[in-house]
Amino acid sequence: MNDYFTLEQFDETADIIRGLTEISPRVGLILGSGLGPLADSVEDRNAIPYKKLPNWPVPTVEGHSGQLVLGILEGVPVVVMQGRAHYYEGYSMPQIGFPVRVMQRLGIEILIVTNAAGAVNPDFIPGDVMLITDHLNLIGIAGATPLRGANIDEIGPRFPDMGQAYDRELSNLARSIAKEKRVTLREGVYVSLAGPSFETPADLRFLRTAGVDAVGMSTVPEVIVARHGNTSVLGFSGISNKANLDGDTLTTHEEVLAAGEIIVPKLLVMIREVLSRL
Repeated sequence: MNDYFTLEQFDETADIIRGLTEISPRVGLILGSGLGPLADSVEDRNAIPYKKLPNWPVPTVEGHSGQLVLGILEGVPVVVMQGRAHYYEGYSMPQIGFPVRVMQRLGIEILIVTNAAGAVNPDFIPGDVMLITDHLNLIGIAGATPLRGANIDEIGPRFPDMGQAYDRELSNLARSIAKEKRVTLREGVYVSLAGPSFETPADLRFLRTAGVDAVGMSTVPEVIVARHGNTSVLGFSGISNKANLDGDTLTTHEEVLAAGEIIVPKLLVMIREVLSRL
């Protein structure tokens, strides 16, 4: 796979998808670890394995089934990524951003991103859902960005603004839905680290001092690509484990997947209601 892509390569993959479905998606969804069952709610679904799509990064991690689902959810045409690839799997940042580029070429106006995240805020408990209000781009600050390379002016500007990475109107809609449906909705800042090792207690204390509430290994590169292409973003983190600020507990991927079973019903309520009110 190439490190950098052209507009023609994005369109090649988008055209293949168009040839396999009659759905013209308005909203894109990216489902994180253990959250893939959300895609089972899509009606008139057409599932396309990632491996059949040119240049599409294929995840290798349990909990990421690796297929693109197109269909209807709450009357809205959607394209759903059932699993995502990660930087720690050996993919470059432009490769990680490739699916969002293709979804933009398919015509999405909104991207809803979800992830499984570890708590940094000590008040959060496993099973909580957090509305992402902002992110800390530690990997990007260090130089690993999906926008590296020649800018494609037809998609977006060389220097995109990230002052409102997560759409305020969509966030307010999520807040009102949570209140109406009595879903406890946490709010906070998400940080993306390279992984794949989980954080040390010192890492977590550092992140907490920096104002972080939840930590994961994804999402931020996808959001940057979305905003570069002027796609509005709504983000949710499913809290999979408590903050291990003192090093007394062990964090495992199995724990992350198990928490997904608690988180999925809450996220499904939120996402269904957001879509029904667009």
